[in-house]
Amino acid sequence: MMLFFCLCVNRWFKQHDYIEKLNMQAILNASAMHDEFVKDLLVSFGKIHILVHEMILIEVWKQKVFPILCQLEDFNPEKTFHLYMVIHHEATIINLLETIMFHKDSCDAADDSLLDLVDYCHRKLTLLAICRKLLNCLFRFLKELQVQSEALEFEISLKAVSVVRYITDHADSISIINRMLCTHNLPCVLVQLMDHCPWSRCREGNVQKHIDGKWQTIPVEDHLKMTKLDGQVWLSLYNLLLKEECQRKYDFNSFNKSQLLKLRGFLTDVLIDQLPNLVDLQRFLAHLTVSDPAPPKKELILEQIPEMWNHIISENSGKWKAIAKYQVKETFNPSESDLRQQAQRLAQTYNLDVMESLLPEKPKCGSCGREAKKRCSRCRGEWYCHRKCPRAVITSV
Repeated sequence: MMLFFCLCVNRWFKQHDYIEKLNMQAILNASAMHDEFVKDLLVSFGKIHILVHEMILIEVWKQKVFPILCQLEDFNPEKTFHLYMVIHHEATIINLLETIMFHKDSCDAADDSLLDLVDYCHRKLTLLAICRKLLNCLFRFLKELQVQSEALEFEISLKAVSVVRYITDHADSISIINRMLCTHNLPCVLVQLMDHCPWSRCREGNVQKHIDGKWQTIPVEDHLKMTKLDGQVWLSLYNLLLKEECQRKYDFNSFNKSQLLKLRGFLTDVLIDQLPNLVDLQRFLAHLTVSDPAPPKKELILEQIPEMWNHIISENSGKWKAIAKYQVKETFNPSESDLRQQAQRLAQTYNLDVMESLLPEKPKCGSCGREAKKRCSRCRGEWYCHRKCPRAVITSV
C-alpha cells in the first residue's frame, strides 16, 4: 500500500475537514462544561486508535517524505495551500486528543494505541527539551511556510506535554508504566523540560510566556505565577514519582537521582502555594537526598510493544522518493477548481455563524444581555438584539 492519501486526495481532505469540525466541537463542549458527546462517540465507536495512527502517519511523512519533496527539481509550487493543510493535520489531531484524553475512559479506549501515543509524546518532548527550532527540513520556496511549520511543530510539542500528564493520571497498565519509566525515562525528560522551560523567554527585557497558543508579556508581579504548562509538567512528575507502582518500577540510580534532585530548586513556597499537592513531592525529594532506594527487582514480563511507527516505516521502506514524486504531481499540484472547492469547504468549516451555532448558548446582546439575533456588520464580533441598543449604535458608526 502506498503511503498516505496517494489514491484518494479529495477523500483525505474531506476527512481533514471532518476531524477539524470534531476538534472544534470537542473544544466548545469542554470549555462550556457541557455534555462532551464527541469524546463519548469516539470512545464508543473505538476511533481513538485511528486518530493516533493518522497523527503518527503525518509525523512519518514530515520526516521521510517532506524533505525529499522539497529537494525535487520539479517541486516549485505556486500555491502551498494543500501542503500546509497536510502539515496542519497533525496539529488538529493532537489538539483533539488533548481535549478528550483528559478523561479516563478515553485512555482506556485507546487500548494498545496508548503505547504508540506514549512513544509519540516522548519524541515531541525530547525535541522540545533540547531545542526550540524543531523543524529541520530544507525549504527552497516560501519562507512563510517554513515559519508556519516551525510554529506548528512547537504547538504540537506543547500539546504533547498535556497528553503525557493525562496518561500519567489514568494509565495503570504495567506495559504503559514500564514504557514511560524504563524505556523512555520520562521523569528525566520532564526535569529537562522544567530546567529549560521552552514556553518562557525574554524579549527586550520583558518576560514572555506561551499561554493559550500565543506569546504574552508577563507583568513583573506575575513572573512567579504558574502557567498551565508548568502545572502539567509538575503533575506528570508527581504521578510518575509518587505512585506506588511507579516507585517500584523506576530505577533511582545515581544519574536519575541527580537529575531529579534538580527539582528541589524549583519547589519554592510560592510554587507550592499555587499547587499544594507538590508538598508531597518536596518531601519525597528531601528523603531521596539522604537515601538510596533499592534498585527495581528484575521481573519476567510479557510486555506489549508499540507497532504503528515501525509498521509504517517497514511497509514503505525504499518507497519514500517514489511517494514524493507521486505527490508532486497528484497531491500538491491542484487545479484552480480543486483550490476553489477546498477553499469553499474550509470557509464553511470556519464560518463564524456555523461555529457559533455549535455553541450550547445563544449569543447575548453586548448592551442589555438579552438573546441577540444580529451581528455587527463591521467588526463581526459584537452582537445586539435590536437597533435601539446603545451598543448597536456605537458599533454601526
